[in-house]
Amino acid sequence: MKLHEYQAKNIFAEAGIPVPESRLASSVDEVMEAVEDIGYPAAIKAQVHVGGRGKAGGIKIAMDEDEARQAAEDILGMDLKGYTVEQVLVEAGVDFENELYVGVTMDRSAGKPVAMVSTEGGVNIEEVAEENPDAIAREHIDPAFGLHPYQARKLVFDAGIPRDVAFDVASFLSTLYDLYEANDASDIEINPVMITSDRDVVAADAVMNIDDDALFRHEDLAAMEEDSYEDELEAKAGEYGFDYVRLSGNVGIIGNGAGLVMTTLDLVDYFGGTPANFLDIGGGAKAERVANALDMVFSDENVDSVVFNIFGGITRGDEVAKGINEALESFDEIPKPVVVRLAGTNAEEGMEILNTELVQVEGTLEDAVQRAVENAQEVSQ
Repeated sequence: MKLHEYQAKNIFAEAGIPVPESRLASSVDEVMEAVEDIGYPAAIKAQVHVGGRGKAGGIKIAMDEDEARQAAEDILGMDLKGYTVEQVLVEAGVDFENELYVGVTMDRSAGKPVAMVSTEGGVNIEEVAEENPDAIAREHIDPAFGLHPYQARKLVFDAGIPRDVAFDVASFLSTLYDLYEANDASDIEINPVMITSDRDVVAADAVMNIDDDALFRHEDLAAMEEDSYEDELEAKAGEYGFDYVRLSGNVGIIGNGAGLVMTTLDLVDYFGGTPANFLDIGGGAKAERVANALDMVFSDENVDSVVFNIFGGITRGDEVAKGINEALESFDEIPKPVVVRLAGTNAEEGMEILNTELVQVEGTLEDAVQRAVENAQEVSQ
């Protein structure tokens, strides 16, 4: 479960991490009241569960009343990467000299949490990791003992944090790990940590994601989840009982099994395409379930083609094929080309049953994915 920035900042502030003065607003009038109290400059920040808000126009700095009103009108109600902005955080501007990054996440390859510090804050940390990995200091943490004070100091030293603020940054990191552990977080970060002209250290942003499986232990956090802020398709996936993640590409992917879907995503990328989603419909791919999956993928305006990757196990391939036929026949018009690959139990029988007037059939996964990528490329040209 993702927390909004304002929710995470409230938790950070209660733990003793300094944050800018702020107000939550859901209308232009509320924004104007907030900036009147807070003063200028003020940041108007969209509260949606996506990264890169600034680049997408979801964060604006207002220097006066006219700019604040214009920013509020521009951001409230805007579509930001598939999310409608219904609330903004109005926050006091920070006169900063440096931007840092601090965070804690799980390193699954090591089986341990890892704490990270970098002097290259204010930008996507994944880009820093890819382009300049030496700019990020890392320290693995033994969960049995937690983050030792010497580890926090070592990280700050290794990252090259200025000496006069090093203690404060190390304190931020220790507090973040305490919050990470106490709240069963999957990751927690501040990007950027701003160093002001007075050499104060302030959390200018806040990210905190909670392990869904641990929410039963945190009723206060579970109560913060706001369905109205979910992506419409992801909300629909919850109703249908699908595992779904919306991505930025144009090749829609439907499979029955997480590993199968992940393999398909990798192959789409390998053949030069970009996946539009992760959609695992699970077992028992009957007509209604297939139709629901197609409804979701067809509803994504970014999708230009669809590939089915179905493995018949307990559910036989011929039953799956009947389900796909019935599902597609329920549409008056199939809006996007669909490619199907079946494998497993009764796959050959299923391939013969598939209505080739409605779908394109391929014998191997590689051929199916390649054809779906080509279909998407033709549509987008």
